[in-house]
Amino acid sequence: MTTLLILIVVVLLAVALWQLTKIFDLTQVGGNVNDTQVANDNDNKVNGYLMFGFLGFIYLTTIYCLLNYSHFPLMSDSASEHGPEVDRLMMISMVLIFFVQTVTQALLHYFAFKYRGKQGQKALYFADNNKLEFIWSIIPAIVLAGLILYGLYAWTNIMFVDEEDADDAIVIELYAQQFKWEARYAGADNVLGKANVRYIEGANNLGVDLSDPNAQDDFSSSELHIPKGTRVIFKMRSQDVLHSAYMPHFRAQMNCVPGMVTEFSFVPTLTTAEMRDKPAMIEKVSNINAIRAKKSEKLVAEGQSALDPYTFDYLLLCNKICGASHYNMQMKIVVDTPEEYKIWLKENSAKTIVQAVKTAAAEAKASDSPATTKDSTSSNSKDTTVVAQAEMK
Repeated sequence: MTTLLILIVVVLLAVALWQLTKIFDLTQVGGNVNDTQVANDNDNKVNGYLMFGFLGFIYLTTIYCLLNYSHFPLMSDSASEHGPEVDRLMMISMVLIFFVQTVTQALLHYFAFKYRGKQGQKALYFADNNKLEFIWSIIPAIVLAGLILYGLYAWTNIMFVDEEDADDAIVIELYAQQFKWEARYAGADNVLGKANVRYIEGANNLGVDLSDPNAQDDFSSSELHIPKGTRVIFKMRSQDVLHSAYMPHFRAQMNCVPGMVTEFSFVPTLTTAEMRDKPAMIEKVSNINAIRAKKSEKLVAEGQSALDPYTFDYLLLCNKICGASHYNMQMKIVVDTPEEYKIWLKENSAKTIVQAVKTAAAEAKASDSPATTKDSTSSNSKDTTVVAQAEMK
């Protein structure tokens, strides 16, 4: 905020000096005052030097930003097998952009000064120059073609899953809805049961087809657990609008489209505990907590509760503006060791969606009383009917 105020003051001061200069010129009687509103050689010379000054400002600002803000945790701390390849492609693109920007800005400002207007000088121009046009067309074409081909190669390697990897992979569904995520695990058979939004009813909030044999061991979780070193294949669905499953540390993003199933897969390479122990992450968490501690002092002084200390966690975010609470649509991701994942799976696999529906139906039936109206009895019996169909499989 202080920096913004300083910039505003500097801008206002410049405007004030400019206005004072105009007033001074207007008060001069006689003298060598140019009031023709036509630029002369001196005006062009001043503007030429100002162009050089602005070029220096651009370069100094760039150097300052590189020295102070060139540490990008998300450009080095990837946690998936394909992450380094994505980071490499990003760095190549940034280096090329930086080089081209540096050269073109220098040439632009240099030629603006060298070929500034002079009294009696006529502009020299070429109606066409095939050689120049070929050079400035073919070089960008070759560079862009190289980047595009490299990007397609990287994308193909990321998206292609051969049969051997698919057989050993874990299948998990990411279900998006305004404004939360829910994960559905395939259970012991590693095959997700069929699902459709038309089946959403009562406790069956994911729309699972309870009569499908593959759905009998499916269970859901509000926290995504995945094992290190094992390929995870995500099947993604959306209940309402277009969402985008974004897992920044895993360099993974895929749209969740209503009415269709999209897919993405990756192999986690760092557990949550290992990522927390990385020096760069320790430094980042320390800086965040220092800011939160300073903010907490102000909150406590105002009689409010202090902020909790920040602890790093992987997150699943929505990268589409999906509604008013889009900013709050996130889910914690925990990367476990294979042993920890097996323990978590054992603790949660018994809490199947089918069992949750049965329990909800039983509770609804037990809560019915003789005074219940016909309409409410009809609505409460829906889950019971679905469960009965599932039990008749």
